[in-house]
Amino acid sequence: MTTQEVADKLVGYCREGKYVEAYALYADDAVSVEMSGMPNQVTEGKDNILNAYKEWEATIEEMHGGTVGDPVVAGNHFMVPMSMDATFKESGRWAMEELCVYQVENGQIKKVSYFYEVPDAW
Repeated sequence: MTTQEVADKLVGYCREGKYVEAYALYADDAVSVEMSGMPNQVTEGKDNILNAYKEWEATIEEMHGGTVGDPVVAGNHFMVPMSMDATFKESGRWAMEELCVYQVENGQIKKVSYFYEVPDAW
């Protein structure tokens, strides 16, 4: 798959709420990088990234909304703006916007980095 095709598939899955399916687009040795101070700041390996997502998802008490923007592709990278409004079991409600930057190699996501403001309560 081209970078554009990977980007379009990822955005489609996310818009449909098929987040687990989206992780099938990741390479087995993919790396995920969260903001400094957040849990699982650097996670290596598709299975570990998926498990970190499931752990994070389990901390959500209620989802109030969210958006997935259109991907912007440049070479073997693409960026997708996303937003989320959720109440977390331990830290309360958090409405956030983020930029998700993906690197694609051989038709798979090799690295993802997330950029957002970390709330004080975290």
